[in-house]
Amino acid sequence: MADGVKISVCMATYQGERFITQQLDSILTQLGPKDEVVVSDDCSTDATLSLVEAYADPRIRIFRNARNLGYSKNFEKALMRAAGDVIFIADQDDVWLPDKVSTMVESLIEHDLVVSDVVIVDEDLRQVDPSHFRLYGVSPGFVPNLLRTRYIGAAMAMRRSVLDIALPLPSRSSLGAYDYWITVVAELYFDVAIIDKPLMLYRRHDLTASTGGAESAFSLRHRLAVRVYCLGQLAGRMRQRRRQNKGRP
Repeated sequence: MADGVKISVCMATYQGERFITQQLDSILTQLGPKDEVVVSDDCSTDATLSLVEAYADPRIRIFRNARNLGYSKNFEKALMRAAGDVIFIADQDDVWLPDKVSTMVESLIEHDLVVSDVVIVDEDLRQVDPSHFRLYGVSPGFVPNLLRTRYIGAAMAMRRSVLDIALPLPSRSSLGAYDYWITVVAELYFDVAIIDKPLMLYRRHDLTASTGGAESAFSLRHRLAVRVYCLGQLAGRMRQRRRQNKGRP
């Protein structure tokens, strides 16, 4: 990967006033002057946006949704507005460790999407488990991650080429969370690597939106519907790519 790449950190926010300054502090110190943090807010009614605006940092770009879109579609808005060559995903309530950006950018020299291990912590940053990877048996590969992914979206970084295929997200977000969809797209089309080192404190608390790799609370019927739907969407993207490639000289 060439020197001087622009980094976009995509953050979806909603009612995040409790932890967002701690997260932004941990991110901004790792970014250069030409990088950006894209904040997409899903109609927060607390002080989330006031806290973000108070940074007065030109690297932070704030967007407000006209209506509540939900977790995955809010992330989609942030991802679609990213201008960088390398895209990081960030939750509003975690804490990045100091070498997260440098380690993941270095890994992206040889890979298209990378996922790091994380330390699972409670709301006060007390350690719950030292390794998400070991706790859930995380491994790469299309079939394992189609059937039961343990990748965490907020632990991902990717080249823009991944988003060129993954976006827009499938319309039925209830049948495919944004990070699950990005995972299966990347595993099918790209070179994915896992970094066996925690690069983030992954905070779990009473308002956490994602499952964090834990066992799904959905029924077996719903989980099967998710896999069938996503396979159909992947087939559609494959047909689209073939048509585009045929039109090229």
